[in-house]
Amino acid sequence: MELWQVPLLFSRLPMFPFFDLAHYVASVMALKEQRGAVEVSVRSPIACWFSAMLYCFGGSVLSSLMLAEPPVAFLAKGTNILLASSVWYLVFYCPQDLFYRCFAFLPLRLLVAGMKEVTRTWKITAGIAHADSRFKDAWLVMVAVGWARGAGGGLISNFEQLVRGVWKPETNELLKMSYPVKVTLIGAVLFTLQHSQYLPIARHNLVFLYTVFLVIFKVTVMLTRSATSPFAPIEAALGHMFFGLQKTPSKVKGEGAASSNGSSVCDRSSSEQHRDGVKKRQAKKTE
Repeated sequence: MELWQVPLLFSRLPMFPFFDLAHYVASVMALKEQRGAVEVSVRSPIACWFSAMLYCFGGSVLSSLMLAEPPVAFLAKGTNILLASSVWYLVFYCPQDLFYRCFAFLPLRLLVAGMKEVTRTWKITAGIAHADSRFKDAWLVMVAVGWARGAGGGLISNFEQLVRGVWKPETNELLKMSYPVKVTLIGAVLFTLQHSQYLPIARHNLVFLYTVFLVIFKVTVMLTRSATSPFAPIEAALGHMFFGLQKTPSKVKGEGAASSNGSSVCDRSSSEQHRDGVKKRQAKKTE
């Protein structure tokens, strides 16, 4: 096998069952690590199971809604549902928490996380192809559906939280995008351009390069435990260039708060001096 054939063979990898299994394991473990998820699993196993399915199949649900298709279509994949449900049961209800502890072991967790990122690429490309079959050459639709298919779990996180009885509107991904949602959006744009033949690169090469970037960065973040986004400098430059976004307002706000605190201190000191003067005058009168 020659080196140039590696991307082509990689693009033909089947996702079921191993990569899908890794995706389910990583997703359900992420759910268990959410605050209050274990309590929900004890109080209402049905709600916990439904949350786990949204974590595992959120992209399919959201993309189906966007294309006016039944959002419950993912339930027709009985084998995948059975596999994801088995993972959910083992993660939450395995005796002595053995299943979770096993995959929480760092080498295994890195392997599962890397395989999950591979499925992200496949979901993006599948969503774009499906959108193109419904709306021919509709770029925005292809980008939106590819984005939803690849990062649906994050985009519908508020609905998933409601299932567990949590309401946190400030965690809306559109207000503050997480790295997986951002990188999926970039991937959806790239694969849409390639699909429309506006990006001069073969599909299997783009799949290989994009997936390698996802896996390497994911593993690096998990090893270094760094929360820094690789897109932060670009976002700051583009935000300043097109929208005038700066970090100085926060400093000005801090300075304003400091000045207000200083003025309040001055006011308090002057009022105290005034009260002391009044007390001294009253003492002189009594004498």
